[in-house]
Amino acid sequence: MKQIISIIIFSISIIQVNAQFDENNAIYSTGELNLGNYIGFDINLNYVYKEKYSFKLGYTGNIRKPKYQPEDYTSGLTGILLFGLANPYDQLENYQIGVGKIYKINQSGTIRLNTSIGVGYTVIREPENWERIDSGFLAENYTWNYTKYNTVSLIINPKIEFPFTRFYGLTISPMIQINKERTYFGIGIGQMIGLLRKRKT
Repeated sequence: MKQIISIIIFSISIIQVNAQFDENNAIYSTGELNLGNYIGFDINLNYVYKEKYSFKLGYTGNIRKPKYQPEDYTSGLTGILLFGLANPYDQLENYQIGVGKIYKINQSGTIRLNTSIGVGYTVIREPENWERIDSGFLAENYTWNYTKYNTVSLIINPKIEFPFTRFYGLTISPMIQINKERTYFGIGIGQMIGLLRKRKT
């Protein structure tokens, strides 16, 4: 009998803790496709406290056609068969941390602005040292190698979030990444999954 009572008390405690957590905290992931002067994706783990303050950890990976690629470059038949996956690209990656504030746009909280500003560790890779070769139509007609840069970026990333339910929603998010080497600007469209907002009372 004591064991049954102990289990019941423990279960009630867990339910109460979970309810209190739901009331003041939200934890969810977001994933977006980005389009701007680069294209790519953005994934984040987000934490919101009392529907007012936000914190995130994330990764952004973007590519574009190489800025200094020779005009007559071709990936050959091999590149076509691989759908361009082996082609050289300018690459811009960010490992980021950000903080922000939440502003409800409607009373129910199904539309909100999540302002966010932060910093990122940025990795830039770009193909350089292009040298023309005679390779026929099967392969690339240039050799090249990647040059790598590391820097720190300022990241401005406000999101308009649409948590339609407590566990699923959509996002629209303009983003600017500024560093001494490159600047990225674009907009992302994606989804949010997890514990997004407190339950209605």
